[in-house]
Amino acid sequence: MLLRNFSIEQMIERMILVLPVLIIALTIHELSHGLVAYKLGDSTAKQDGRLSLNPIRHIDPLGLIFMIVAQFGWAKPVRVNPHNLKNPKIDMALISIAGPLSNFIMAFIGMMILFPLRHFVPNTPGYVITILQTFNIINIMLGVFNLIPVPPLDGSKVVAGLLPDSIYNSLPPVGRFGMLILMVLIITGAIAQIILPITVAIAGMLNSFVVEIYRFLL
Repeated sequence: MLLRNFSIEQMIERMILVLPVLIIALTIHELSHGLVAYKLGDSTAKQDGRLSLNPIRHIDPLGLIFMIVAQFGWAKPVRVNPHNLKNPKIDMALISIAGPLSNFIMAFIGMMILFPLRHFVPNTPGYVITILQTFNIINIMLGVFNLIPVPPLDGSKVVAGLLPDSIYNSLPPVGRFGMLILMVLIITGAIAQIILPITVAIAGMLNSFVVEIYRFLL
């Protein structure tokens, strides 16, 4: 988590390995938000040029650096206009969950590729296995992190969408305190205690699903 834990060589290796994975994961994550918003009637993301696979449209350079170095960062948030949505509460929940869901889907695809390489292609280069493993874990961790129900993370809007209208309409404006709560969770290390076990559990479930799929196919 801290800079002093890494040598310069380790930092360079980390950037070479993690940077491309993060760019892909964040790009698909943000694109998914925009696509679902567009399908639900809000064209703001399209007008902003966010319905694109071009990483430059989605990546915040400073947020990416923080994510590599401090394991916490951000991408450019996709703007959504709730007034363009037919059912703002439910639709915002669907738009929000699209990002994390895309990360879990990418991890599943990565595992589907990794499994045959590890079990049926013995000469697969080690770096290919490492890249795929990193791709899978980072996507799962991003999905889990963003589902934490603290504003401005996606999870806060997902939970809000599940609440009865009476509670939803009376929610206090806690958004401005969200980043403070998030920073406290990160600094104290509580965020890792939340994310890591859930990441391991989801990775295990996805891997078991992949194994069953290949058993069925083979």
